[in-house]
Amino acid sequence: MTEQLNEYQGKASMEKITSLAKRRGFVFQSSEIYGGQNGAWDYGPLGVELKNRVAGAWWKEMTQLNDDIVGLDSAILMHPRTWEASGHVENFTDPLVDCKKCKIRLRADMIPDENLAAKKCPECGGELTDTRKFNLMFKTSIGPAEDSSSLIYLRPETAQGIYVNYKNIIQSNRMKIPFGIAQVGKAFRNEIVTKNFIFRTCEFEQMEMQYFVKPGTDEEWFNEWKRRRWAYYERLGYKMDHLRWHQHGEGELAHYAKDAYDIQYLFPMGWRELEGIHNRTDYDLGRHTQFSGKDLQYIDQEGGNERYIPYIIETSAGLTRNVLMTLCDAYDEEQVADKGNEDDWRTVLRFHPALAPITVAVLPLMKKDGLAELAQDIRRDLKEDFATDYDQGGAIGRRYRRQDEAGTPFCVTVDYQSKEDGTVTLRHRDSMEQLRVPIAELTARLHSEIKSYKRTK
Repeated sequence: MTEQLNEYQGKASMEKITSLAKRRGFVFQSSEIYGGQNGAWDYGPLGVELKNRVAGAWWKEMTQLNDDIVGLDSAILMHPRTWEASGHVENFTDPLVDCKKCKIRLRADMIPDENLAAKKCPECGGELTDTRKFNLMFKTSIGPAEDSSSLIYLRPETAQGIYVNYKNIIQSNRMKIPFGIAQVGKAFRNEIVTKNFIFRTCEFEQMEMQYFVKPGTDEEWFNEWKRRRWAYYERLGYKMDHLRWHQHGEGELAHYAKDAYDIQYLFPMGWRELEGIHNRTDYDLGRHTQFSGKDLQYIDQEGGNERYIPYIIETSAGLTRNVLMTLCDAYDEEQVADKGNEDDWRTVLRFHPALAPITVAVLPLMKKDGLAELAQDIRRDLKEDFATDYDQGGAIGRRYRRQDEAGTPFCVTVDYQSKEDGTVTLRHRDSMEQLRVPIAELTARLHSEIKSYKRTK
């Protein structure tokens, strides 16, 4: 596994990913002109398109392709009692230490045991403070007065918004168990340490689905959702040897969980959590019943009006982590040796066409002789179905390289032959193969290529 990681890092180090992300407009440091805001990032033109497509693929998978799952967009600001019921006020903490010498702040559980035991800073050797609990929730005030009655939190997860709306959705949409509620939304955690680019940040987005099942069927559904989530990544063409399962041991298992697995991805910094699948039992709805005084039991009208609090199978993925994974997984450096030049390399992002920020770029061979005008006409026609780009600057080979680096799966080149016979050159990003295609058949051909796409490298 070390050899696999070393080989991977040789191509897709975090430094290379970060550099490409800024250079091509995927991700920028937040407030960069003021020195940057730690733990926060801005998504540029290509980055927001990639993020929306990753979220869209997940949303389609959950809601469009499953008749028993509906969507929700709950508020970021929720009643403070929500977080007392969920256990976040009491338990959502990290162990914190400070170095008295260099003033660095560290998570105690990330410090080597020998340093922690000796209370010695791993950075400068100075003395560490005693470990204390640090709650990760951001606090703010609502209303004109800042006192204890105005205290409110920025939500640290999206799941609780689903639980408090569970009864509303049953009643308004006539849902019957088993059923699920899906949500994509912002969450905020006051992380002690933010690092590895967009992997761990203070402001991020989650893609969560909570599936409500009858007690006694939870283990069956837990295994079923493990299967479905693994198959999802496989269908989108990710490198499956860079994905693995990790089961939570006794010391890792959350207080609410009966069983939990993570899907881990081999990032440039090693194996890290990408998504969690959890059997949360009836803990959440039971706690909200207790704290709200509302009856959250499900009444099974087709089962003799049996009443019970459902068990919950959760699939929880970080959208921003999925974006980082998609960038890392797609990144490649390839020696192309055009015209015998062995020093000719290209950087290419091998995105699945369903995720690529730009689906097809239209490139006139020359700006003159009506080629640019014909290319613009073709782009206008393609815009109805695909995300497009137009580039007429520089040599055609250099323009191909720019599109490769942006992850564009297809390029259409308009040349003088296009004016004569109504055909264009269709170039495939992965193979660099070029084919002549009639302009009239271009849209259908691209739809076919996308539907049948299989990653080869």
